[in-house]
Amino acid sequence: MLDQRLDRGKQWLEQLLNLSGIATTIDTQQPEGASATNYWLTIAQDSLTPAQIELLIGSEGATIDAIQYLANASLNLHQEADLQAGYTIELDGYRQRREIALKAIADDAATSVRANGTEVVLQPMSSAERRQMHTFFDSDPSYGDLSTYSRGQEPDRRLVVKLAQAPEEA
Repeated sequence: MLDQRLDRGKQWLEQLLNLSGIATTIDTQQPEGASATNYWLTIAQDSLTPAQIELLIGSEGATIDAIQYLANASLNLHQEADLQAGYTIELDGYRQRREIALKAIADDAATSVRANGTEVVLQPMSSAERRQMHTFFDSDPSYGDLSTYSRGQEPDRRLVVKLAQAPEEA
């Protein structure tokens, strides 16, 4: 079953790129510690021009995010639960660089909230990046005194970081 989901994702992305006039290969992997249903599909860049790489990533990652959204939506549509998976599309280390940048934004926001005691509203982010930021704050014990929520409407939806409410005393 693992190979079926992974192969389906690889074939889908290769076909999308071929239809777009971009001939390349896709490397696949399942990162250590990741859920058994999460896969990375990495677009091989050795046969791509810098312009093609820039085009596929897009302004602020908009294109690669859209490709990833389409992959997840179309590959899981009408699939039995045990055949569904999550796909992360990577190219030129973009996802790894962006994760480092988001972690730095989270650290800066945490420092500011703690120093001022007031909430910090971050710049608009895609839903995937907001979810990643919520996960940083929820899973890292060093952020245990903080909480997050999202506010606003797309495309101006923003993550808000604030001090966590102290538990009410009985």
